[in-house]
Amino acid sequence: MTLRELGEKDVIQIRTGEKLGRIDDVIFDEKNAALQSVVLRGRAHLFGLMGYDEDLVIPWQSIRNIGVDAIMTDVEPENLQRRGRHGQ
Repeated sequence: MTLRELGEKDVIQIRTGEKLGRIDDVIFDEKNAALQSVVLRGRAHLFGLMGYDEDLVIPWQSIRNIGVDAIMTDVEPENLQRRGRHGQ
């Protein structure tokens, strides 16, 4: 599966059913050449003119299922790592 194919699927929190976004980037562990995390781009406000929410970083270990249309994660929203957008 390619990054592009992953990016076309919605990421859903299993317990709440909340749509968290779509995968925009991945983070690799360089030493082990293993996928470490996925990054979901923060939501735009007024087409990005009013800024963006912080990006969400989800550990790969928290991904439970990758289906045809969606990716399921069990990470709790309060435990999500957040990071600011570059250029803000």
